[in-house]
Amino acid sequence: MSPFQRVYSLMLYAYPRDFRREYGKQMQQVFRDRCRDLAGSSGWRPAARFAAHLTADLVSSSARERASAVWTAVRKPGRRGFVSEWSMTIIMYLFAATTLVQAYVVPTGSMENTIRIGDHMLVDRVGYADPGPMGWHILPYRAIGRGDLVVFHYPEDVRTAYVKRVIGIPGDRIRLENKQVVRNGRRLVESYTQHISSYIEPYRDNFPQPPDFYTTPRGRDMLANHVEGGELVVPPDALFVLGDNRDNSADSRYWGFVPRSYVIGKPLLVYWSYDAPTADLQEWNFRHFVDVAEHFFTRTRWDRTLLVPRSQAAQEIGDGQ
Repeated sequence: MSPFQRVYSLMLYAYPRDFRREYGKQMQQVFRDRCRDLAGSSGWRPAARFAAHLTADLVSSSARERASAVWTAVRKPGRRGFVSEWSMTIIMYLFAATTLVQAYVVPTGSMENTIRIGDHMLVDRVGYADPGPMGWHILPYRAIGRGDLVVFHYPEDVRTAYVKRVIGIPGDRIRLENKQVVRNGRRLVESYTQHISSYIEPYRDNFPQPPDFYTTPRGRDMLANHVEGGELVVPPDALFVLGDNRDNSADSRYWGFVPRSYVIGKPLLVYWSYDAPTADLQEWNFRHFVDVAEHFFTRTRWDRTLLVPRSQAAQEIGDGQ
């Protein structure tokens, strides 16, 4: 049995019990056929189709099962079982929505052109997000490496989520010279970056410097306590992140390190990308609702649908000393 078949067979247990009892054998054959097709294909489209089929099967069968349960409860006395079943369904939905994946919209251009304003993404939380008050994980923390894209709670306001690229992990020594990052004495060639200005801004482009006007208290603390020999040293359980749109990004240069426990997850895929102003994307309003209703087909970036934002490590060259 291929790895895909094993995963798909396990997923069968997510289906309602009555559905498994009646259609289990037929579904296993469907699983085998789809897995065989996926194993013999290449590219992301077959994998996306595979995932879409799985999701559609699960949702449709669950909907039929729930509709049957409602009808049975209406016709028969004794609603305790019905209420318990619905309660479990809601609990499982909340578990999946808050623990496995999370939807996130990008309202600013700090990651252009890797991630664009208006990209609506699903974020993979499994093994990345902090366990929080529940105090448990399905999996242990997954490693985060240099070049990874991460979504995290903004350290100055944890109600807000940011997405940036990891440039430094614990122990790394970071500095910027005329816009170019030097890490552990080696210059980085970052093909994913965008520079929209040729002007050299002392603090932004030759970092670290004495605190800039725009640095926050956390940023000033970072500069006061973690600079050695003109380089920033990333402390344990922290990340140094920068935006790919390097000349127009509020990032670790200004508000300091990202605690590892603040990481929510990694971008999984862009499920919808819509060209809209930042103000509308930050909070839905009536104007944005009307705009989407009128321009959904013309302002949706169809070429970005199901796009997978990929982490990318920079090439290290020479001696930056």
